[in-house]
Amino acid sequence: MSKSEKFTLEFIIRSSAKVLYDFLITPTGLSQWFADQVDNEGNTYFFTWDSVEDQAELISTDDDDFIRFQWDYQDEDEYFEFRIEKGEITGDTILYVTDFADPSEVESQKQLWQSQIKELSKRIGAS
Repeated sequence: MSKSEKFTLEFIIRSSAKVLYDFLITPTGLSQWFADQVDNEGNTYFFTWDSVEDQAELISTDDDDFIRFQWDYQDEDEYFEFRIEKGEITGDTILYVTDFADPSEVESQKQLWQSQIKELSKRIGAS
């Protein structure tokens, strides 16, 4: 079995960090761009696409600018995370997405994230 490869993508989001954070951590926000339906019980989140449910744990969050989830099927050292930073020069809100994928699937996963973040920007009203 091949080891997953870590990758990080960077997106400029025309939104305040607080509004963006709410779209990344609340079930209501996530269901607008990430999955068809999102529910949570404590730190356990249930994501549904086309009637198929996946489960992830919110394993870390910090100061409204960092969120890390781990799918229930991922290895212990794998996760997907969102990090929000303010560009020093431009003042832009920058979203970094880090995820893991099989080496043969990294490019398709990057394309999927790009599509999803485009939808997020649209929902926020930032596109």
